[in-house]
Amino acid sequence: MTLTPMTDPDLAERAAWAVLRDVTDPEIPVLTLEDLGVIRAVAVDAQAHAAHVTITPTYSGCPAMQTMEIDIRDRLLRAGFKTVEVETVLSPAWTTDWLSETGREKLRDYGIAPPARGQGTGKAVLMGHDPVVACPQCGSEDTKPISEFGSTACKALYRCNSCLEPFDYFKCI
Repeated sequence: MTLTPMTDPDLAERAAWAVLRDVTDPEIPVLTLEDLGVIRAVAVDAQAHAAHVTITPTYSGCPAMQTMEIDIRDRLLRAGFKTVEVETVLSPAWTTDWLSETGREKLRDYGIAPPARGQGTGKAVLMGHDPVVACPQCGSEDTKPISEFGSTACKALYRCNSCLEPFDYFKCI
């Protein structure tokens, strides 16, 4: 998508969002940053072809944030924006409740168990209770945590007691 000169701020903002819809998470490439809820806001100065994107990391130490910022900036610059500023905000803290339903389905289809709605605050985990995690392979809730950390820090490793398959669980942080 390439920008043409525009004066309508709403049209410019919609154009920026359209470009950003395809930016994927560097660690889970089946998810977009929009699916994750990482992109919090987009403000555009249509006359100057400038964009300001506000993002919130899935957790404050997320090693993928720099790559996300570069990808956002690159996509908007290639689309014709002359200046792009990406601001990272930590408050309010990201929650798995910000995952879209489409993102949850994509995780499941990719073999990663998504967190249940309402577990985004991590209260069950903080109180020492393992969350109910359904196996993305067979759907069984007879699962058990194997390790607090999976393939990335935002995932835990689980095993299904029904089909015996190991799988990642996108944990509540």
